[in-house]
Amino acid sequence: MLTLFSRGDDSRCHRVRLVLAEKALEAHLVEVDPAHPPEDLIDLNPYQTVPTLVDRELVVYEPGIICEYLDERFPHPALTPADPAARAQSRVALRRIEQEWYVVADVIEGTERRERERARKQLTESLLAAEPLFRLRPWFLADQFSLLDAAVAPILWRLPRWEIDLTATSPAIERYAQKCFARPAFRASLSRAEQAMRRQR
Repeated sequence: MLTLFSRGDDSRCHRVRLVLAEKALEAHLVEVDPAHPPEDLIDLNPYQTVPTLVDRELVVYEPGIICEYLDERFPHPALTPADPAARAQSRVALRRIEQEWYVVADVIEGTERRERERARKQLTESLLAAEPLFRLRPWFLADQFSLLDAAVAPILWRLPRWEIDLTATSPAIERYAQKCFARPAFRASLSRAEQAMRRQR
């Protein structure tokens, strides 16, 4: 049994839960309060961060590393390209998503209002600049659902919570988002807190 230390409202944890759901993998979820991390997590991960995955004796943290590990450990369905060049391009794109979207999202989730407003504007502009990429292929830079989509979808799900509305300015992103959200695995990946993010619109 896989064990995932997770938070129900965290986009990086959502990313890992989505990969687990796409591969129909069962995992024991341990909900973590960042202010009071469980002793097990303190012992397993020197940074005490989530998500943290435990597979028998192996402990893996950092969402990108966890997702790649799951895709290699459980190869069906494959969520990374078979071609080395395409895999490298996917990793480059994931790096940009992490730096330009996830890091900015952390600021939006922060407490400083002025910084939140600046970050919200930055994320909106970055998403709109990427809009042509959502029209190139059936999925994000790929013909099949991949680890890229598992990284992008949790960000798009949270846009209403962050008061970002792209429906009028970018119908391509909205169509892509609805296609992601309609996947059974995406629905299965949602925590109660994440389900409430959209009900509160």
